[in-house]
Amino acid sequence: MAGAGSGGDGEPEFQIAPMIDVLLVLLIFFMSIAMTAVTRYDPTIELPAAPDANKKENSEGELVFNIAWKAAENRAITTYDDAPVNLDAVVPDLASQKKANPRVRVLIRSDALTPVRYVSAVVDAAAKAGISDVTFATLNR
Repeated sequence: MAGAGSGGDGEPEFQIAPMIDVLLVLLIFFMSIAMTAVTRYDPTIELPAAPDANKKENSEGELVFNIAWKAAENRAITTYDDAPVNLDAVVPDLASQKKANPRVRVLIRSDALTPVRYVSAVVDAAAKAGISDVTFATLNR
């Protein structure tokens, strides 16, 4: 009489099906986390080059602002959390993020041709919220 899940010599047999199920669940979990992190960055933005730029250590606590310059329309579109924003309206949210995490920082990703007044407006909004750690995304070429 053979018992279920046992080998021929009385030792338990390794079940591969539950292991595959666990691996697939982990794979789906990590893929969904990675997709969330990637969507914060607008791939259409052409970052400015900075030959002496340093690589960032981590992305923990970053609040990402994307500033896309539309040359044909002579205007910039600023997005935060994948949605266009009015910078005065986002200050309370930035302040609450600062209160929840004192080490929070603002990352500004701007097109190379964006006039400085649009970038300065994001820096001013961060300052109004009490965030003094502001970084700029560049390419190291």
